[in-house]
Amino acid sequence: MRTWRLSILVFLSFHFALIVAEEIEHRQKNTYIVHMDKSNMPKTFNDHFQWYDSSLKMASSSADILYTYNNIVHGFSTRLTTEEAELLRGQLGILSVLPEARYELHTTRTPQFLGLGQNDAFFPQADLASEVIVGVLDTGVWPELKSFDDTGLGPVPSNWRGECETSKTFPLSSCNRKLIGARFFSRGYEATVGPVNEKFESRSPRDDDGHGSHTSTTAAGSPVEGASLFGFAEGTARGMATHARVAAYKVCWLGGCFSSDILAAMDKAVEDGINVLSMSIGGGSTDYTGDSIAIGAFRAMEQGVLVSCSAGNGGPASGSLSNVAPWITTVGAGTLDRDFPAFVMLGDGKKFSGASLYSGKPLSDSLIPLVYAGNATTLPNGNLCIPGSLIPSKVAGKIVVCDRGSNPRVQKGLVVKDAGGAGMVLANTDYFGEEQVADAHLLPTAAVGKKAGDSIKSYISSDPSPMATISPGGTQVGIQPSPVVASFSSRGPNLFTPEILKPDIIAPGVNILAGWTEAVGPTGLKVDTRKVSFNIVSGTSMSCPHVSGLAALLKAAHPDWSPAVIKSALMTTAYNTYRGGKTIQDVATGSPATPFDYGAGHVNPIAALDPGLVYDTTVDDYLGFFCALDYRQDQIKRFTNKDFACDTNKKYSAGDLNYPSFAVPLQTASGKGGGSDELTVVKYTRTLTNVGTPATYRVSVSSQISSVKISVEPESLTFSQPNEKKSYTVTFKASSMPSGMTGFAHLEWSDGKHVVGSPVAFSWT
Repeated sequence: MRTWRLSILVFLSFHFALIVAEEIEHRQKNTYIVHMDKSNMPKTFNDHFQWYDSSLKMASSSADILYTYNNIVHGFSTRLTTEEAELLRGQLGILSVLPEARYELHTTRTPQFLGLGQNDAFFPQADLASEVIVGVLDTGVWPELKSFDDTGLGPVPSNWRGECETSKTFPLSSCNRKLIGARFFSRGYEATVGPVNEKFESRSPRDDDGHGSHTSTTAAGSPVEGASLFGFAEGTARGMATHARVAAYKVCWLGGCFSSDILAAMDKAVEDGINVLSMSIGGGSTDYTGDSIAIGAFRAMEQGVLVSCSAGNGGPASGSLSNVAPWITTVGAGTLDRDFPAFVMLGDGKKFSGASLYSGKPLSDSLIPLVYAGNATTLPNGNLCIPGSLIPSKVAGKIVVCDRGSNPRVQKGLVVKDAGGAGMVLANTDYFGEEQVADAHLLPTAAVGKKAGDSIKSYISSDPSPMATISPGGTQVGIQPSPVVASFSSRGPNLFTPEILKPDIIAPGVNILAGWTEAVGPTGLKVDTRKVSFNIVSGTSMSCPHVSGLAALLKAAHPDWSPAVIKSALMTTAYNTYRGGKTIQDVATGSPATPFDYGAGHVNPIAALDPGLVYDTTVDDYLGFFCALDYRQDQIKRFTNKDFACDTNKKYSAGDLNYPSFAVPLQTASGKGGGSDELTVVKYTRTLTNVGTPATYRVSVSSQISSVKISVEPESLTFSQPNEKKSYTVTFKASSMPSGMTGFAHLEWSDGKHVVGSPVAFSWT
């Protein structure tokens, strides 16, 4: 009886706890972004702000508006309980009530590698280029950098409507004719996390992280002679568009980047008059109707602003992309032809090459003991050199081999140093392959690929007294093959819209030298008190601003080009093979990469200036795309702010979006009658616009997969005048293949001078 009563008591207590937890959850307030149907404001209100406030008060008597949005979306953000959010959703004129989303950052030789230094004559004159404004949403800027020097620049463009927000850490003198505007957005962050702690970060546009200074100077930094990081990569550091103006929008803080702040910054940037919006920020892919950034990017595109975003650092995992909306230019990362070698010499005489930016006192040439972290720990994951994992008595005075993964690379070196280690070999695992990323380590270090790491660990296990030393190798250029796709660069396929190939393009994103903040050292670790003006960093965060800057150059050269035309020019002129004809490699596997890795290929800015033909994707094209996704009228209105109903008698196809690349998802046949003899026929239609001289273009198709037959109708297109449009249809006849199979082809139009190329990707599910 007592046991029975005790069981009942435990059950009731647990049930009560669940009820209390659920009640707390309902009472707890979270941030929501509210999209309003501005065109249907009741006539009883004098302006939209009165309507917004009244609508909010009907759902919550205590809620305040954080931001109002007027340009890329119409509406506001606020803090609500779950019940209040539901009440608001039920009101007339509400298009959507979206919960706040948290996003993360995707964290000298580049102009020469891209052909800018020796081909500047091809690009627009300085006065035209200086009319273009690049807006950067990031962690802010360090305005004292020489990369923001405005010498030689004329007056601020007349279309600029922004401002320089000042504070005790960001005086008005921080802005000039180069850095023409700077703002910060923290209301969403502070509503969720609490007030910005000004002991650790500036409540101003000032950059306390370094990421924003790096991306903005990569996109449009002024030339700085003698730039380097501790002597590495020494030379003239310059952005892609050296004469373009920069407007900085700080949206990322120590606790992350919040969608209400990002959307407010996008809204203000478009109002300010920017031409290109660069965002090295991302999160998980989601339905476009629930993605505030995708919605904001669409409205920015509609108003003539090209939006460039990083693809993410989730590679080499398949389907790891961020920012996959087709109206966003999604940028993956490749390498340069520059390395920062460091060498590991073993006691058995073998020598291995790695990478490092360590600049302190080197180890002597004499060999010292070598130990594997997995043998110097009591933790199951001690091989990763996580904080507190190493036994000091087993690593003191030794070089420690740590496996890459889990925690930051530079932190592993600090763990080794704190435990008394003399140096570190950072060994790649299967996940990272042969990729070598250089870091400004705090102790002698060499980061090596998987093969070298395995050999070094094999030596340790076979020798009773393993010995080694590490020596620096400085800066080396002319490294081949280059580029290769970075292992960390996020990969396709596009899991949300398989008919749209992503990423769109790759650009330099490994070991990139650009401006940095003086608020933190080059590693970003608290113990790193070194001050630098330039840092070498890797990530798709670095490749994104390369494309943003190049887009600014194209905009200056062709002011009438739409964002879609600029994107098309960059994609259709990209290259995916080396000069000898071999396909660009994937450093993660050592094998040829595919369009799921590099999209259309590696950016080629000189060719992009004169693409011949382009795919100009219009708003009407996107209406058909939305219909293919079965979006309702109210969902479409979130993007377009227009009433549009899909024609129920018309068959829409997402594959017919006028996109510069092709992705063809196919179903694996199953059951009776299935198998390779059963054909699937898919047709995609595209429209090309002539932006060159009159010419006749002929099509050619090369394919790596025999199970798909590809035909194009017509096989030639003749253009007699500028901006003339001609359409063609591609027919794919595919045999059934096992689920998970992929295949690739390449379609190109050429008039003998221009080559307008498009990758084609097939996938069976």
